Amino acid sequence: MSTRLIRLLGTDLPIIQGPFGGGLSSVALAAAVSGAGGLGSFGAHHLDPGAITALVAELKAAIPGNRPFNVNLWVPHPGEEVLRPAPADFERLRPLYDRLGIPAPTSYAPPPAFDDQVDALLAAQPPVISFVMGTPPARVVTEARRRGIVTIGTATTVDEAVAVQAAGFDVVVASGSDAGGHRGAFLRPVAESLVGTFSLVPQVVDAVDIPVVAAGGIADHRGVTAAFALGAEGVQIGTGFLATVQSGASQVHKAALTGPDARVTVLTRLFSGRPARAIINPLIRELAAEEGNVPAYPVQNALMQPLRRAAAARGDSQYVNLWAGQAAPLSRPYTAQEYLATLMKAYPTPA
Repeated sequence: MSTRLIRLLGTDLPIIQGPFGGGLSSVALAAAVSGAGGLGSFGAHHLDPGAITALVAELKAAIPGNRPFNVNLWVPHPGEEVLRPAPADFERLRPLYDRLGIPAPTSYAPPPAFDDQVDALLAAQPPVISFVMGTPPARVVTEARRRGIVTIGTATTVDEAVAVQAAGFDVVVASGSDAGGHRGAFLRPVAESLVGTFSLVPQVVDAVDIPVVAAGGIADHRGVTAAFALGAEGVQIGTGFLATVQSGASQVHKAALTGPDARVTVLTRLFSGRPARAIINPLIRELAAEEGNVPAYPVQNALMQPLRRAAAARGDSQYVNLWAGQAAPLSRPYTAQEYLATLMKAYPTPA
């Protein structure tokens, strides 16, 4: 087993917990993973600069022994900041809000500005920062290096991996189309970037010199073994950690991940306006004809958020975004520490 990634990150194990946005990450999960020798992560793309500053301080306090952790941001797509909902976008969702008996949104608040988020993150100096959906401005990677922060970029194709290396990142995550949650394609449309993990990883390994981390469809020690056999130096696992006790996922979401419905997942824009892999539920079936009509991220995400939260609080899986990768049926309701042990059971702890 290569230890280049381990030495770079300062971890004991070549396992990265995937960062979840929208409240699915938790300090408890990141702390548990980092404390057990992996790299715990927290998705912060929905947080304002002040909350990011507070988050990094909380993670530093919660993780023992100065062990490393990762905070993730989304790189915005061009034009996102000027998008606004049309009246039809509100009306499309009104029947769903009426069914749940909650007020439908009547206004729209744009998400925090990326430049402000990344400036706050750099100033807070977490040990590791990662990005999805693209590469940030060159100044970000330069400043991270100056501050001693390890940088991780994410690629869904070989061309994107080459772009991540060219941007100066230390590590690239090769995220296959098997992965749950949002697809991070940024050079071509998502439909042209759906490469399976075990087709993508060896091609990326051949194309770049920086350490490659395999992600997507890896949920047990067999997937870890396969990723290493293809040349990856580490794995990033999302869905398996989402099912653990410490994750911020709702109980209805966790139950779905370990139930029979997790055998079938689809890419859908309905929950956020951006393609993401989820377990099929009644909302996806009901609104299937609207896939091409809903507004782009972040507008659709904001309009759906109150609905998703209300449904999750009631334990109603019909209206919840049940993000899940294609290996979700291998998930179990472990603690994060137990899960890490099962992932590495075929390997000695690296020196």
